[in-house]
Amino acid sequence: MKKKYCLLLAVMMIATLTNAQEKKFSPEQFDAELQKFIVWDAKLTPEEAAKFFPLYWEMQKKQRELYEKQQHIAKNKPADDKGCRQIIKERDEIELEMKRVQLDYHNKFMNVLSPSKVYDALRSEYKFHRHKMKQWSFGPKPASQMRKRR
Repeated sequence: MKKKYCLLLAVMMIATLTNAQEKKFSPEQFDAELQKFIVWDAKLTPEEAAKFFPLYWEMQKKQRELYEKQQHIAKNKPADDKGCRQIIKERDEIELEMKRVQLDYHNKFMNVLSPSKVYDALRSEYKFHRHKMKQWSFGPKPASQMRKRR
């Protein structure tokens, strides 16, 4: 009887460790899944994907740098209203810069893909992120269960 409990305990521990490893976030894996989903959902051909994704990742890198800058300046609250006003203005300027980057790259995307394909790719990105947020909140669901809206 004791052997059965030990075996059961060992199996549960292995399952728990395996599950914990699966939950570890990998930016590379996330980006690969995102790219795969966009290609599938937006129905990009290999040629279209080869033109689109270098620009897409370039845009993501620039936006991430701006976001990190924004987070850094807002880390500590200034002691007075003048300092707070300055931080708010700086954060607002960074947000505007992020939108300018997005606008610039959306135009670049439309130089390599049709506007319809760009729309589909951007919509696919949105759908993927929503799916991931739900997955992280409520547990994993296979991508095949994601609703396809057209």
